[in-house]
This record gives sequence, structure tokens and C-alpha cells, in this order.
Amino acid sequence: MSNNELPSQGLLTDPVRNPSSAAEPVRTKRAFLLILLTLLVPGSAQIVAGDRKIGRIALRVTLGAWLLAVLALVLLFTNRTLLINIITNPVASLLIVLVLAALAVGWLLLFVNTLRLIRPVLLPARMRPAVVIALVLAMVVSSGSLGYAAYLLNVSRNAIGSIFNAGPAIDPVDGRYNFLMMGGDAGADRTGRRPDSLSVLSVDAKSGQTAIISVPRNLQNAQFSEGSPMRQIYPEGYNCGDECLINAINTEVTNEHKDLYPGVADPGAQATLEAVSGTLGITVQAYVLVDMDGFAKLIDAMGGIRIKAGGWVPISGPMVDEANGIHGMPDGWIPAGDQKLNGFQALWYGRSREFVDDYARIARQQCVQQAMLKQLDPATLLAKFEDIANAGTKVVDSNISSSQLGSFVDLAMKAKGTDVKRLTIGPPDFDASFSTVPDFDQIHDRVKKLLASASSESSPAAAAADAGLQDAMLQPSSVPGSGLSAAGPAAAPLAGLPATTPSPSPSSSSDFTPVTTTPEGEPITEQMLNQFKREGNEQAIRDLVATNGQCAAL
Repeated sequence: MSNNELPSQGLLTDPVRNPSSAAEPVRTKRAFLLILLTLLVPGSAQIVAGDRKIGRIALRVTLGAWLLAVLALVLLFTNRTLLINIITNPVASLLIVLVLAALAVGWLLLFVNTLRLIRPVLLPARMRPAVVIALVLAMVVSSGSLGYAAYLLNVSRNAIGSIFNAGPAIDPVDGRYNFLMMGGDAGADRTGRRPDSLSVLSVDAKSGQTAIISVPRNLQNAQFSEGSPMRQIYPEGYNCGDECLINAINTEVTNEHKDLYPGVADPGAQATLEAVSGTLGITVQAYVLVDMDGFAKLIDAMGGIRIKAGGWVPISGPMVDEANGIHGMPDGWIPAGDQKLNGFQALWYGRSREFVDDYARIARQQCVQQAMLKQLDPATLLAKFEDIANAGTKVVDSNISSSQLGSFVDLAMKAKGTDVKRLTIGPPDFDASFSTVPDFDQIHDRVKKLLASASSESSPAAAAADAGLQDAMLQPSSVPGSGLSAAGPAAAPLAGLPATTPSPSPSSSSDFTPVTTTPEGEPITEQMLNQFKREGNEQAIRDLVATNGQCAAL
């Protein structure tokens, strides 16, 4: 026997490379071992039992993928902003999608090759199904997961491209990013959206500490910021009468003054942003516009939201008396107490203002937003990612640059769990009639103190500002001639409601008891409320639902 024959004979007796000479138990163990090697170290099964050239190529790719994964983990803990910006960058994300897809296909082919190496015909008949099932499960866990990750990243990439702007990044002003959040509806009979809710989300650029300032839709004489083209038309503010409410700016500019905003994608939204900036005395850099008709789809995609409702809320029927704001019979009711709302119900919960004032609605809208943020956990996001992303493209429009998503997501993660400062240009922080005759110096002062209290550093000046804000919250702040105080619940209704209407005390705290019974202790029911409506006794309904501005996210 020559020396050249010895290796060949060794290979013939090696049960890993040549299983035909091995016992049945050894072949079975070999099969499961090759599947495990391909799952844990792709290419290693080919090195020990197959084509070593293919194995070496696969191992190099595997080591390269592991290196990139380790680098991503390092960035996650050291420079999360850079990592998110890479993932959200259109070119980089496309490259990642292609790489993930190629890795998924390559891994799948390695499993097919591993099945050939196993040689199922050599296995005991009773073990063949178990080996095949194990191989299929390993393929799903590995190659399938990579393929699904590529799919989700592509869905995310398309959604980001649809929602966010490709324009230049924005810089913080006085250490803060200020975003205008608008909720409105764009019906078939309208040109442009009419925002029915306006709030500014002010975020500290270092710490992510957040303040929310709510602006009522019926604010009059809104001031346009310096440099706004609309100051040419309304130099003294948006003061053309009772019809000139701040939420009418969007439609007016869209219909009549587009020429003042050449090259601007949404002139109405931009003009509204400038009006909110001037009114609050701050620089608002960007906006996010949520279409309320599509909002229900996003809630449904999440699987609904859970809230604690302070009072019953009507799903209003058609308007029958425009002058007095009276609707026909409600299409339904959302009861007080712990509720899980679907998209349609959540939409009406945030939209309805029948029997109460706008400030109760503002409080409910804030509560719905909090519930969405609180309850959109990673498991829900992953399980329903495609539905949520697709719904988002139909709901959200923004001029925020996609290049800054990384830094903003990072700020949001920093802010999670911190207290959110709040101010409403109306009850409970100002009188109910304040929006009709606003004192802009007073607004600017309160906003300045609010933002100072939400600064990133606990400096003596910030502490003093915080104390000043608390004092301002507690001290009466009367509107000239109104006889009303900003402390406590609003004492006067909006126009269109009788003077005896009790104004609710909106609350984002969970420390309240839902009103589910009448003062006499009788349970409030839908039948009871509808009977009052049929009798025309709307005051009785107002008394029973006056607390529906109270709400807490569960």
C-alpha cells in the first residue's frame, strides 16, 4: 500500500465525510450536527463534510456579517444617533436591504447544500421526518429572519421617504427643537386641511426634556412671526373678525395666498407654523400634520388604545343648528371608566366637543396621544409593523428632514420616563374667554417660564423660573373685563353654549374618579342620555358629561 492511498482510505472510514460506512445512530447524530453547524456558523458544515471551497467562502461572509453586527452593537451603545441615521438614510438603507436579502438567500442555499450532505436516504426511515423538520425550522429561524428583517427595513424605508422631507436639517433655537403638531381633516369639499388641534412639542436638544403647549383652534388675532410673508397682509395680527381663528389660516393661505410661499410644499401649514411662532413668542422650526380621518387606521393598526375616561363622550350625529352648535341624535356614546378604543372610537374621543368646550377636547386629544406613545411597545410594533407603517404614510405629513431622524429618535429615547411640562392657552391655565382677547405679552411670559423650567440643566435661574411658573399657575390671571380667573377650572363656556354650562376641568392625571352615576346615584346609561336628547334637555346632558375632559392613558 502506497502513502498516497492512506488519506483516501481515511476519508472512506470517516463517518462525517463518508457516512455510508457508519452505523445508523451515528448517521442520525451527524445529520443533526450538520444542521446545527449551518445554523450557528454558516459554512462550517461544508468545511467538515462537504466542499471546503464553498465552506471557506461562506465562513468569510459569516465572519464579515458578525463583524458588522458587532459594530452595530457598539454604535448602539456609543453613538445611537449615527446608527439610526445610517439605517434611515435612503442609500444606506437600500444597501442594507440588499445585503440582508443576499445573506438570507445564501444561508438558504447553504441549508439546501447541507441537506444534500446529510443524504436522507442513509437515515433510518423513522428519523427522516424529524431531520427534515429540524432543517426547515432552522431555515425559518435563520434565513427567514434575515429575509423578514430585509422586508421590514424596506417597508420602513418607503414610509420614511413618504412622510419626511429630504431637505436640510434644522438647528435648535435657544437649545430647543420646537415642533408644531397639527391634527386636522381634509374633506372632499376642502382645499387643504383645517387643523382642529394645535400643539407645540418643545424638546431640549441635550436632554430630551419635553414641554407641550396647546393652542386652541379658536384663538383670535394670532400674531405672525417676524419675516412671515403673511405680515404683509395682517401686520397687526390675524384680525379680520370672528372668522379669523388661528385654524382658518391654513385654508385661507392654501386658497388665496400660495404666491407668498414660492417653492414651499404646503404653504398653509407653513403659515400656520409662523402664526403659532409669533403667538407663543418662540421659533417653531418644523411641523407634523396628522390627518384625523386617517388617524383611525393608525389606531386600528396598533390594535386599539386603552384609556380611563372621566365622563361620557358622544359620537355626534349631523349638525342641525349651526348657529348654536346643536347636533342631532348621537350615533353612539363612549362610556366613562376604563375603555379600550378602536380607531373610530378614538377618533371621536379626540374630536367630539358636543356638550362641553374645546378645552375638554384638547385634554382628550393629549390623552389619546399619550396612550399611543405609552402603549406602542416593541412587541406590538414588530408584530404589526407593516400595518402601522402603511397607516402612517396615509396619516402623517411633515417637513422634518429624514437626515435628522436619528438625533430625534435618540432625544425621544432620552426623554422617555421624564416628566412632561404642559401649558394650555386656555383652561386650566388661562380663562375660557382668553382666546378671544389674548394678551400676547402674558402668553410669551408664561411660555418663557415653562421652557426655562424644562431646561436641561438644574441651574439657579432654571429653578427660579420653575418656581415662577408654579406661582403663575396658582395666581389669578384675569382677562381685562372678563371677571374670570385662570386658576382652576374655566368658569365660562365658549360661544354657542348656554351660560350655565359647567366647564370641565381637564386632567391628564389618573387621580380622578370617572363619573358613571347621576348625583342621585342612578347609573348613567346610553338610553338615559339619548332620552334627554329626545326631550331637548341638553342641559341635563351637559351636567352629566361635564367631566369628559378628564382622561388618563392606561
